[in-house]
Amino acid sequence: MKIVVAIKQVPARDSSLRVAADGKWVEDGDLSFEINEPDAYALEEGLQLKEKHGGEVIVVCLGPSRAQQTIREALAKGADRALHIEYDDTNSLDTLGIAQLLSKAVAAENADLVLTGLQSDDLGYGQTGVVMAELLGWASSTIIMQVDKTDGGIRVKRELEDGWFQNIDIPLPAVLTIQSGSKKLRYATLMGIKKAKSKEIKALSPASLGVTPSTAAGVSKIYFPQKSKQTQILEGPAREVAAKLVEKLKFEVRVI
Repeated sequence: MKIVVAIKQVPARDSSLRVAADGKWVEDGDLSFEINEPDAYALEEGLQLKEKHGGEVIVVCLGPSRAQQTIREALAKGADRALHIEYDDTNSLDTLGIAQLLSKAVAAENADLVLTGLQSDDLGYGQTGVVMAELLGWASSTIIMQVDKTDGGIRVKRELEDGWFQNIDIPLPAVLTIQSGSKKLRYATLMGIKKAKSKEIKALSPASLGVTPSTAAGVSKIYFPQKSKQTQILEGPAREVAAKLVEKLKFEVRVI
């Protein structure tokens, strides 16, 4: 089974963020970066499938040159090789543009299965995997807790609401978005880190893929929420005041 895992490099969760001068993103010059945590679970799922059924795990990452640090981490954990789509200004791309580049790279690999994290830690759109599936014309499913290989394809376990789960048989090839926390993440071993240095990272570009990515949507402005205090005094009979208070807590503050 040939498995492609899409990973993303994002700012570390404990980073101190500052809005950039243009107001469209954050200053990244002094940030530290790490693998997007939901994608780490997708990678773990792919590695466990490889250990059970054999095959190859390929990671694909869209990002600037610094993303190679995250790619090497994935290789150190057990991925066999990597595709790096070099693109400096990934923040200028919308979900469709990102999916166009990733799906084109995946199509050239003739993969059986593509795994992505449920969403990214920085933007959290949760759309890339399903848009990739649409562009590839493959089956897809989301919020996956478990993947088992069958004679005719795969059986997946999806997490639903209120503690319910759904089991679905899906033909291959397919794209799945993996739920965070579905597996225990592994650490890169010293031997894995050494082997990662000799594993292939194939450099790609939009031009080499023949793709002009979409920019139909974009971020117009980001800002820190304004902190303010506001006091309202409710007057009248106790019963009326209590009714007004409950209404505000329910519909305005939304805590009950």
